[in-house]
Amino acid sequence: MKRDLMREQLAHHAARLMAEDGITDYAFAKRKAARQMGVPDTRHLPSNQEVDGALRSFRNLYQQDTHPEVLHALREQALLTMRRLESFHPYLTGSVLSGTAGEQSDINLVVFSDDEKAVLLYLLKLGMEFDSGEWKVVLSGRTQTVPSFTLQTEFGVPVHLTVLPDSARYSSGRKPETHADIAAVTALLRAD
Repeated sequence: MKRDLMREQLAHHAARLMAEDGITDYAFAKRKAARQMGVPDTRHLPSNQEVDGALRSFRNLYQQDTHPEVLHALREQALLTMRRLESFHPYLTGSVLSGTAGEQSDINLVVFSDDEKAVLLYLLKLGMEFDSGEWKVVLSGRTQTVPSFTLQTEFGVPVHLTVLPDSARYSSGRKPETHADIAAVTALLRAD
């Protein structure tokens, strides 16, 4: 019981750090919260989902006047970028979709192509500035390294693209609460 209460307190403290200090890395926020609260045993830190729930509560209580506008602007930027990348069947993921994103949050998109160079050439054709990288994902039960790109947008919000193989488009692991296509993001914006 005591450990559950401590996990909950750590989740809420980490959420406050994320909301007020603009921290976007869950692990860093949880470790910092544990350090500030004097919790020496970090083996029982809250999960990202627990911090997400606390972050959602924090924003509803303390940022109810500003957060909806910030979230709406991030979702609009996501949709604009998704439309530019429509031929790669983009999906929005992460905090912008879940509603916990803040002013310092990045936009996370997943696109699908068996040809990394096709995505690269398309980004060059669009004249977008970007950095290349790699990301580790679990596909078909195996951890794999896939290409990724970080786009610099005209609004100053970084957009992270993870390029998955085309066959992953038909994965049953995608759920509406964690992956939204263009139609779903459009509907979210209408609901905002």
